[in-house]
Amino acid sequence: MLDLQRIRQEPDRVRDAIRVKGMGDPQLVDRVLDLDTRHRQTQTELQEARHRLNTLARQIGQLMREGRRDEAQALIEENARLKERIKSLEAHARALGEQLETLLLELPNIPHPSVPVGRGPEDNVVLHEEGCPPTFDFTPRPHWELATRHGLIDFERGAKVTGSGFPFYVGKGARLQRALIQFFLDLAVQEGGYVEIQPPLLVNADSARGTGQLPDKEDLMYVIERDELYPIPTAEVPVTNYFRNEILEENQLPVKFCAYSPCFRREAGSYGKDVRGLNRLHQFDKVELVQFVHPDHSYEALEQLREDAERPLRLLGLPYRRVLMCTAETGFTQAKKYDLEVWSPGQQRWLEVSSISNFEDFQARRARIRFRPAQGGKPHFVHTLNGSGLALPRVVAALLEHYQQPDGSILIPEVLRPYTGFDRIG
Repeated sequence: MLDLQRIRQEPDRVRDAIRVKGMGDPQLVDRVLDLDTRHRQTQTELQEARHRLNTLARQIGQLMREGRRDEAQALIEENARLKERIKSLEAHARALGEQLETLLLELPNIPHPSVPVGRGPEDNVVLHEEGCPPTFDFTPRPHWELATRHGLIDFERGAKVTGSGFPFYVGKGARLQRALIQFFLDLAVQEGGYVEIQPPLLVNADSARGTGQLPDKEDLMYVIERDELYPIPTAEVPVTNYFRNEILEENQLPVKFCAYSPCFRREAGSYGKDVRGLNRLHQFDKVELVQFVHPDHSYEALEQLREDAERPLRLLGLPYRRVLMCTAETGFTQAKKYDLEVWSPGQQRWLEVSSISNFEDFQARRARIRFRPAQGGKPHFVHTLNGSGLALPRVVAALLEHYQQPDGSILIPEVLRPYTGFDRIG
């Protein structure tokens, strides 16, 4: 959520953010400002009416003590009318406040000045490439063929049991999955200084609103209507809401959490080659990195978080690139976002395995997460950041394709072997 004072002072900047992100109608800003003006006017009228009510109470008391009952009676009648007016003003102010809150939830975050303006993926900027895509003296197979050949992943039975996008991981496929999760968590805790946290897999609507999934991504979320709960699309949601409606002390910052969780996404509208195999699933595993930081240090923290997400890719020996997303590809809640993409030899394209984002105070305002300055004074909103460290499906896909051998077997990267207990598949 944007600071209302900022919207009043910089309405054109907010309108421009809506345009360059391609999210909504810039006229929404005018509706917000109109509602804000009416809400403040109503609040002023309410304060004046309450002040008059207090004045009347004193005057009536004075007149009654002096025995001037006839004069007091006129004020008593005015007092009764004023009480009814106050009730009406309170209801009107409450309704305007709720409407204003609803509109504020629809405004996207403002992109950081360093984010390139663009209309689509072609305007993203590749900042860095690490490692060289492997060369093969045979035609590399895509991961879905390798996974099926070695009995690692059963897509068909997953579709039978649940539907497309819900695969079974079997045997060494399951062990590889578990090994990667443990490897990612160990790196985050031991190298990155994160505290591991195991979150709930269902959240309420307040939590989903707090991180911005509602209303922006409502169509992409599963919902358990009977209980009004949402299966999480990412551990970002429960972990960020861990401090919802709380005030931290400044000396507690930064707080760094890492969390493994299954993730559930409807991915409405996905089709074609991009959904084959592990490319796009409705249920998948991910290790998430979440930080709560002082506003003065959030962009320094963003670069450190990016490094934390890149570390496992380097250790796994996977060629990857770092991409700065343009305004149209920077999400509703994000001020700045990097994507990390690994090379897929079997598909001859780049696959996103991590998004690393700074939300500034956008989520913290929605979730009311603040900190109390060490020198005292009014609490301030923290800045929140998160990144995938990493998302499992496409990492598994890249590993299978990258480490496939001429005989069809698949080598396990050396750094993973203590976790898998085997060095080769097939």
